[in-house]
Amino acid sequence: MTRQSDTPGGGMFSRLKAGLSKTRELLLMNVGAVARGIGPVDENVLEQLEEALILADAGAETAQEYVGALRAAWRRGELPDTEALRVRLRGMVAETLAPRMIPLSVVPPYPFVVLVVGVNGVGKTTTIGKVASGLRLEGHTVLLAAADTFRAAAIEQLQQWGERLGIAVVAQRQGSDPGAVVFDALQAAARRGSTDVIVDTAGRLHTKHNLMAELDKVRRVCGRAVPGAPHEVILVLDASTGSNGVVQAREFRVHAGVTGVALTKLDGTAKGGIVLAVARELGVPVRWVGVGESADDLLPFDATIFAQALLEGL
Repeated sequence: MTRQSDTPGGGMFSRLKAGLSKTRELLLMNVGAVARGIGPVDENVLEQLEEALILADAGAETAQEYVGALRAAWRRGELPDTEALRVRLRGMVAETLAPRMIPLSVVPPYPFVVLVVGVNGVGKTTTIGKVASGLRLEGHTVLLAAADTFRAAAIEQLQQWGERLGIAVVAQRQGSDPGAVVFDALQAAARRGSTDVIVDTAGRLHTKHNLMAELDKVRRVCGRAVPGAPHEVILVLDASTGSNGVVQAREFRVHAGVTGVALTKLDGTAKGGIVLAVARELGVPVRWVGVGESADDLLPFDATIFAQALLEGL
């Protein structure tokens, strides 16, 4: 999907900086010396930084690894002041995230099938609408499948996005077989020559075996209708859930074959460090990060820009 300006002050940087403000404020509050970029590095500064990273849900392992490396550099005389520490930390964050910076690539043969999974309340259907909007702007012909048939509201919400964007939505009544909805949608896509099919699935709880089994059934239906489908399985995570989101991610990766992550609601939480935890734990690309309600607030993930935005002023 189209990338906005990557330069500080550009669209993407500005949106990320604003969206990560709560996380940045948490770090500023806990590591004042690093934030000001003045004064020497000492054990107190390093301990404060480790605590702040944990509070931001970067993960205890990540925090310990970062601070351990910074402590070793400080003892070697490589960090004469907190400005040097700040620069080193920014580079470490970008290095951790760089391997996960792989944008979604929609390629033939068509239709390219994207299955979107995640628990209720994470912003899954809204994310689908935003992704569909971006693909349509790039010239793709998109079809949406309302396979979350357990909730009438989910069907209606997806239909509203379809109406807003001028994108067809294949849906049945509440309680219908999700697999049947997906099969109908993929047949419709073949008839219409659609390039992309995005499938909304139920907001299933990762602890419910029967719901995971239902998701596996949907995947099998995709594969029977379109060889190789689904080509992408996007897990939508709510950043404000913090470490619980990482637990969800592990389960979905095992049972749903997750190939990428969309991390939403970064603008409403101080737990923006979860991006680091997700990147380390899952080993799959972070496709997008969400920092607001409008369609252009779902941003393609960029490790360097994210690190700059997170640690701007640090």
